[in-house]
Amino acid sequence: MRILVFFDLPVQTAAERRAYGQFRKYLVKSGYMMLQEAVYCKLAPNQTAVEAQVEALRKNKPPAGIVEVLTITEKQFARMEMIVGSRQGDIVNTAERYVEL
Repeated sequence: MRILVFFDLPVQTAAERRAYGQFRKYLVKSGYMMLQEAVYCKLAPNQTAVEAQVEALRKNKPPAGIVEVLTITEKQFARMEMIVGSRQGDIVNTAERYVEL
């Protein structure tokens, strides 16, 4: 099974940024891999391990913000499609820019 953790945490104040950093470090130390900036994933062998992980997430959640957990099977996870766009070739990245205000 796979455990997907989605979160949307405020980062307006220094305390909120610290809580965000601590939660993210907790996820990494617990074996979660980052899929996107606020989406982490972990492999779990069975439902008992999933329930233990969800309980640990509840204990380590930040005081503000939203943390969502979705459990899916390995077969469902394997069917995930990654759709990636292509880069635009007409963007010029140079230090020779002139901006008149």
